[in-house]
Amino acid sequence: MKLHELQPAKGSRKKRTRVGRGYGSGRGSTSRRGEHGQNSRSGGGVRPGFEGGQNPIFKRTPKRGFTNPNRKEYTVVNLDDLNRFEEGTEVTPELLQEKGVISKTKNGVKILGNGNVEKRLTVKANKFSASASKAIEAAGGQTEVI
Repeated sequence: MKLHELQPAKGSRKKRTRVGRGYGSGRGSTSRRGEHGQNSRSGGGVRPGFEGGQNPIFKRTPKRGFTNPNRKEYTVVNLDDLNRFEEGTEVTPELLQEKGVISKTKNGVKILGNGNVEKRLTVKANKFSASASKAIEAAGGQTEVI
């Protein structure tokens, strides 16, 4: 086989159907839209969520509660993730991002008490769970709220 003999596998490359290009194409005239109705017209069709006049699903479903638009969502880091740092390191959100522990901080970082810390670290974060701060201080480290 030579480079100029290469061809794609049979049936893997298919030409798209160009509708509305005359009678000779076999897809002229109504161009697969049918004869009449809302969908045959240009710009026709119904809005998203329209169910033919039936009460749509978003209106049928019960609505309860309240979503706070000002809710702060913290990026979560567990204690196990802090073991990768050397003894005496000052762990900040920037350092966590640099090391790939977190990808991006939304409203800050919260340290949770999942796992345990074996090293003495100074951890700076926006929030700490009670168990996390207890575990860090038990290992000889410090917690500092930014």
